Amino acid sequence: MPPLRIPARAGAAALALALAGSLAACTEDGDDGPDPRPAAEELAQALADGDLKGLELGGPGAAEAATAYPEIVARLGEVEPEVTVEDVQRDTGTDGDPGATATLAWSWPLAPEPWSYTTEVALERSGGGWRPLWDSTVVEGSLEDDELLDATTVTPARGDILGARGLALVTERPVLRLGVDRSRVTRAQAVAAARRLAALVGIDAAAYARQVRAAGELAFVEAITLRRDEVPPAVARAYPDIEGVLGVQDELALAPSREFAAPILGTVGPVTAEMVEEDPERYRAGDVAGISGLQARYDEQLRGTPGVVVAAVSDDPSGGDDERELFRVDAVDGEDLALTLDLDLQAAAEAALSDIGPASAVVALRPSDGAVLAAANGPGTDGYNVATYGQYAPGSTFKIASSLALLRAGLRPDSPVSCPPSTTVDGKRFGNYSGYPDAALGRITLREAVAQSCNTAFIEARDRLGEDDLAAAAASLGLGVDHDLGFPAYFGSVKPPATETEAAADLIGQGTVLASPMAMAAVIGSVQAGSTVVPRLVEQVEVEAPQDIAPLTGAEARQLRAMLRAVVTEGTGRLLGDLPGPPVIAKTGTAEYGASGAVDTHAWMVAAQGDLAVAVLVERGGSGSGTAGPVLRRVLSAAR
Repeated sequence: MPPLRIPARAGAAALALALAGSLAACTEDGDDGPDPRPAAEELAQALADGDLKGLELGGPGAAEAATAYPEIVARLGEVEPEVTVEDVQRDTGTDGDPGATATLAWSWPLAPEPWSYTTEVALERSGGGWRPLWDSTVVEGSLEDDELLDATTVTPARGDILGARGLALVTERPVLRLGVDRSRVTRAQAVAAARRLAALVGIDAAAYARQVRAAGELAFVEAITLRRDEVPPAVARAYPDIEGVLGVQDELALAPSREFAAPILGTVGPVTAEMVEEDPERYRAGDVAGISGLQARYDEQLRGTPGVVVAAVSDDPSGGDDERELFRVDAVDGEDLALTLDLDLQAAAEAALSDIGPASAVVALRPSDGAVLAAANGPGTDGYNVATYGQYAPGSTFKIASSLALLRAGLRPDSPVSCPPSTTVDGKRFGNYSGYPDAALGRITLREAVAQSCNTAFIEARDRLGEDDLAAAAASLGLGVDHDLGFPAYFGSVKPPATETEAAADLIGQGTVLASPMAMAAVIGSVQAGSTVVPRLVEQVEVEAPQDIAPLTGAEARQLRAMLRAVVTEGTGRLLGDLPGPPVIAKTGTAEYGASGAVDTHAWMVAAQGDLAVAVLVERGGSGSGTAGPVLRRVLSAAR
């Protein structure tokens, strides 16, 4: 048959018809149909939000995707991934239908270095658009159908807190954690076990039982943590017999004893809900961190950086322990924190305070460099840091600063001053302490007024001083000038007096004058050193005396030392007179406080011997020499 010939006009018509058919197959979205990227981006956002409900999905697992996805990522913790569409490529499926493949970029903030990777998801045409095809590999490319993602925190070794001579003050020490293991017993049995355990270890039974009742079925609900060497024998014998109770051997950053410098060093324990809420990038529920004191302030340094391991694990409890590691960031151990505290002297100071009922404190420092060697708080402080942060009227120990102000006003140690039995200022009567020696009344020297602690002599000399002279003298001795020492510290306050009565009271360490034991240790330490002493405790924190205060001169220091030596040889501090070693200088003091008709006294004593300065405060005591003096003597004796 001869070939069919189509006239030119007919050929043109056929071509036009073919083009028309091609155009008819196109949509307003373009020559290749609708863009698959919006569907891929919708999936990425749903994955980032953790909610696939309402999303149109295809594939065999589409119906279970909304529940499967949360289960796959649940063990990664309460973190939200960032999921973005990196690329979308069109392709043709095996059945010849149009398809597309999207590349998703994942980033999980599980560590300072996030877990980042890409996965692929296939898309198919659905109606006038596209829908992703669900599979577990959308979440992580190697996941099998029966696998989940699991993240395990790698805990870094916590840094130690070191003291003088590099000795460990706080380090990992063995402990026993006692609690109820909910996985071992029924809820009713667990609550009964909680009540028996609480009674055994002496905690609130009702509160602990409520905590156990509310816990999950796999939870270990801790009741108490005990130092391994302090577990009472009765507890050690009885707890294994309580069904559902578990004792976990562990280690925890601890000081040598529960009381050792506790208000200053602080504690380490499970993070609080408030800490997690305030800094969710650093803390997660279940983390262990510093929660008070220096442990909290330097937690980032001491704690180090936790690591993380992400693995693919079977969702079948009977599937064995096989797991595939997918991602790892190694932990970075914490760095040690070095302090100046002397382990032995701190222990001796705490022992000296152990039988004192009222709040009490001892601070010992080295005048040559300001190093705080002991900062002890007695049992009556109820955990409050009185030693470095207490705020009390210093009483007659402040006469060290008053004496310096009078020396600068022109007096000398042998200058005569008047010491009457009492003196009145604007209707306010001031007297000397009960038992003041009659032989030291009348016309005496400034040296004797310091040695016998004559209140009236200092008050009578007030007209020699200008408004700011007392505060300036105190500042030269380290009192009333703030510094950032890297730990809670109160340096005291000497405010300008508002009245003549206040001016008089200030000279004898009452009125508006306040100080901490640490500040008063710095005062007598400055006299001993011959220059302004600034206490330091944290080795990595540099401290120095402010430049805007009048420095203590050598001549002033020698005169003060001579007067404070007289306190020991012939005055109120004679109980220190027989201590062996270098000469001791000292000053006693009491400060009245309380409402009219119910007045108590703070008992103070400060002293220095060789390269050691010590301040002792007992919040409620009879006299400086009688109440604080014996404590101070024990500390000086222990330092030899």
